[in-house]
Amino acid sequence: MKTATRLAHAGRHPSAQHGMVNPPVYHASTVLFDSLAALEASSADPFAGIHYGRNGTPLQFNFENAVAELEGAYGAVATCSGLAAITIALFSVIESGSHLLVADNVYGPTRKVCESILRPLGVTTEYFDPTIDVKSLAQKFTSATRAVFLESPGSLTFEICDVPALADAAHAHDIPVMADNTWATPLYFRGLEHGVDISIHAATKYLVGHADAMLGVINCTEAHYMPVRRTMGLHGYCAGPDDIYLGLRGLRTLGQRLPIHQDNGLQLADWLAQQPAVSRVIHPARSDHPQHELWRRDFTGASGLFAVQLQPVSRAQIEALVDHLELFGLGFSWGGYESLILPVNPNASRSATRWHDNGPTLRIHAGLEDPEDLIADLEAGFKRLAATS
Repeated sequence: MKTATRLAHAGRHPSAQHGMVNPPVYHASTVLFDSLAALEASSADPFAGIHYGRNGTPLQFNFENAVAELEGAYGAVATCSGLAAITIALFSVIESGSHLLVADNVYGPTRKVCESILRPLGVTTEYFDPTIDVKSLAQKFTSATRAVFLESPGSLTFEICDVPALADAAHAHDIPVMADNTWATPLYFRGLEHGVDISIHAATKYLVGHADAMLGVINCTEAHYMPVRRTMGLHGYCAGPDDIYLGLRGLRTLGQRLPIHQDNGLQLADWLAQQPAVSRVIHPARSDHPQHELWRRDFTGASGLFAVQLQPVSRAQIEALVDHLELFGLGFSWGGYESLILPVNPNASRSATRWHDNGPTLRIHAGLEDPEDLIADLEAGFKRLAATS
């Protein structure tokens, strides 16, 4: 089936729910069994099948199966947030004394998990340039290396990793590869086809798509599926049933929403590149991006998230630009229908590389509004910037 058809039909079985199109929401803790034998059978592996509300409901399994199908995974595990998905994935492979290799452009909280939680447990994290070549990465492998963690593109600086090449190098040493695939979603980058063993999504973003739920999901190869699911269960994480419902509902329109995010983002990026106050636009789908050819080779589309670097300007000028925008919200997260703008400091969460920023960096998420209206809003903002000393 084509992707649009999969999005419409994956993870739902009307004949199993009295003909209703959408699966019902299960608010559940206790699960009752018809007999002692049935209860004991379910307890043989409490992390598989219907056993207890925290370990999964039919709705959750529907969502997980749909996402796994989209990315070609053996199985998926839903969690209560994208950060929970990252944490569970890491804990599923490490032990005290482990060594992790983590790309320097990862989501800031990923680094905080490594430094604030894993390091006190005896896990060493080594950060590397996300544009590293295979030979240089291989030189960093040790007998204690338990995973390579990538984010491609990074959600602040948008470097593209050569995922297939780095995965081949890691697999040659029996080291699994994890990748935060939130930016592209399973529609625009099928991580497991490119060598990723554990593909992580903050479903809060594009999968939910409406800025109204917290949800994460981890797509796994067969070898990593049960370790990830058991790690989640032992940590007591579980996704809320209403959030799972919103995630499954969001999948139905993902194929229609993402192309609009892509088109709006590129129109904004092209317009911004012509503005005197803009030093450069950082968008993987533009030909001037340093790893554009890698993006063209591995990705089938772009989402609406990108960045711009401004010429050196004062804080007062930045405030004049962003404080009075009418259509761009000033806030964290992204992936919803609404456009967002956020001043960011990439160097605050880097250690192996330095982000060269002659001027401030703004991260922009292009929502689903009309691009002409978004450009007019930004144009007014840049006029305010120019008028402010």
